[in-house]
Amino acid sequence: MIDVAILGSSGYVGAELLRLCAGHPALRPARLFGDSQAGARLADVHPHLAPAYPDLAIERFEPAALDGAGLVFAALPHGHSQRIAPAIVARNIPFVDLGADFRLDDAATYERWYKEPHEAPDLLGRFVYGIPELHRDAIAASATVAAAGCYPTTTILALKSLLGLIDPDTITVNAASGVSGAGKGLKDETHFNTVDENFTAYGLLTHRHTAEMEMELGRKVLFTPHLAPMNRGILATCIAVAKGPCDPLAVLAEAYADEPFVHVSERSPSVKWTLGSNAVHLTARYDERTGRVLAIAALDNLVKGAAGQMIQCANLMLGLDETAGLPRVGVWP
Repeated sequence: MIDVAILGSSGYVGAELLRLCAGHPALRPARLFGDSQAGARLADVHPHLAPAYPDLAIERFEPAALDGAGLVFAALPHGHSQRIAPAIVARNIPFVDLGADFRLDDAATYERWYKEPHEAPDLLGRFVYGIPELHRDAIAASATVAAAGCYPTTTILALKSLLGLIDPDTITVNAASGVSGAGKGLKDETHFNTVDENFTAYGLLTHRHTAEMEMELGRKVLFTPHLAPMNRGILATCIAVAKGPCDPLAVLAEAYADEPFVHVSERSPSVKWTLGSNAVHLTARYDERTGRVLAIAALDNLVKGAAGQMIQCANLMLGLDETAGLPRVGVWP
């Protein structure tokens, strides 16, 4: 078994990492870190995990506590990983980071979108962007991976293989996410009374995940995120002007024919189909009337959009079966 250290274990993604690791044949959570819940029993913070981890506790992070770990997961808010990454990288421990700190490929782009200078710009070139379906070999060869964000994963997987069919300057993405995407912290905009029976667009023209989409697609993207009154899930509707008549569904089916976690179908996907799974459901159409391509993708933002993607990357980095510990089917109803 490989001992795993998890930073941010008290949050939603940390809990999902622990849930998935409980069924993983090779990963064993050994040290759990979370400053806001330091000293608490895991079973008190995440009662649903108590049967799997009755004796684990959450502690305050110290780099020396990583000694003996065979893998580090970090599920921290942006800005935190760059402060501790040098100590982790110096220990040569395989490191999968879910924060935004090392996803972008240069410090200037990070500062433009995050409105603050990067504190460890010399490490940016060491991290591979973590979407296994697109960067499998590079992830397997790296000890440092920045797992892609939930909105970008949904959008990039929907559009990447269709770029040859569309006008590169006409991509529009409207995507809706469940409230868990905002994290566990209490905020007015994610309060029950705000979210229930409501549907809101936010981050107009400036959402930070736009930078990842543009980096991976190599195109300008007009991205508008929405908050939906549901716990989990992302549904992205992507539209662009077509270069001419085409069959985008056939292109998607060919591109992902051998991918274990990508399901392409003529049916329009539902976020409920992906609940609790590492799967992405895709469909696409060419609209002859408007001359546009429509691509739609759904995933669970806490699994394929976060913890599941982290484990998928770690499996590759550690030479394990890429699908180990990761469900391909969702929970229904």
